[in-house]
Amino acid sequence: MVMQMLRNRAARLDETEKSGLRHASLPIVGVFGSGSNPHLEQSNELGSWLASLNVHLLTGGGGGVMLAVSRAFASTHNRAGLVIGIIPGQVNETGTEHGLRDGYPNPWIDIPIFTHLPDSGERGMHKTSRNHINVLTSDVIVVLPGQLGTASETELAVRYNKPVIAWLEDRSQIMGLHPGVPTVKRFSQIKKFVSANLPN
Repeated sequence: MVMQMLRNRAARLDETEKSGLRHASLPIVGVFGSGSNPHLEQSNELGSWLASLNVHLLTGGGGGVMLAVSRAFASTHNRAGLVIGIIPGQVNETGTEHGLRDGYPNPWIDIPIFTHLPDSGERGMHKTSRNHINVLTSDVIVVLPGQLGTASETELAVRYNKPVIAWLEDRSQIMGLHPGVPTVKRFSQIKKFVSANLPN
């Protein structure tokens, strides 16, 4: 299975390289949301649209929204950008062994960034959470429905002064959503926000 995943990743990278933009410096759009519920309609629409832009996609590299939006992005023909996954990990006390959680990285990640940072969920703002890297690396952030880990990413986005918007039917879809994060219900509003906040 690992070998097949690597072959698939290599094939996708070959296709991306043919676009001529593989080594270009592209903006990074972070998409964060539930690690269990894929919210397929939103994830598919968002991932496919982002792949049509000259941007890289960044997620936490796992399941749910992370997998669904990555698959939609990676499956788009002639995309310019890559799928980056910031992967949680665990290092033993002696620093000689590194462990991964099940399901990480998902098979649609082009560039997995393996970390030693294990915390997420209710500990998503802790200094041992990769959420800091997720947010700091993103130029623009789109948030879909999620749980406490997603809420912590919105908190960090506000703290680090990153452009962030949530695509929700209701604010209750993210318990603990930072009050400074605007929410919208329509995809057209997401497209307008992302386009307006991408660096030139």
